[in-house]
Amino acid sequence: MTSAPDEPASEQATAVTARNVLGGSLKLCSCAPLTGWFRDGYCQTDPADLGRHTVCCVVNEAFLSYTRAQGNDLSSPAPAWGFPGLRPGDAWCVCASRWLEAYEDGMAPPVRLEACEQGTLEVIPLEILQRHAAP
Repeated sequence: MTSAPDEPASEQATAVTARNVLGGSLKLCSCAPLTGWFRDGYCQTDPADLGRHTVCCVVNEAFLSYTRAQGNDLSSPAPAWGFPGLRPGDAWCVCASRWLEAYEDGMAPPVRLEACEQGTLEVIPLEILQRHAAP
């Protein structure tokens, strides 16, 4: 398979090789804002991603406030990193352990199951993710 001239090879490879928590092809999480460990819109990872950014969630104000209180402000822009800051309704790849922590504290946002990378299941049981599936 070859890449189209205007499409990075990493994006094509991701769509073909990465699997989601349901066993299907990993779907795009978000390009606006652009998310993912590789900033390609997908919640895929590699061994360098110690946080395992594999959960595609739809952030809400409760989660944004919660994660800010935990020391990870996702609401404020960080221009040096090209980060616009998140608003309720944005989709974003979050660390599996952070999402699980939010779940345990009753603050977990909805997830897009088709866009959560399969490795998430090493941290979060599928049944929990399914109960928080975004409509």
